[in-house]
Amino acid sequence: MLNTLLTNVRNAIEQTRRDERGATMIEYGLLVALIAVVVVPALLILGPAIVALFTGIAGNL
Repeated sequence: MLNTLLTNVRNAIEQTRRDERGATMIEYGLLVALIAVVVVPALLILGPAIVALFTGIAGNL
């Protein structure tokens, strides 16, 4: 009985080590975080200029 339990635990550990879905999810999460770090400051810097641009276009229409 103990031998069967240890075999099941060993198989579960091996299956978890071979499963790369978690690593892929972490990589995508890091990419999203990096994009957010770049986009948020860019929008904060360019935001007023974009608002002024669209306000000027709306005024001319």
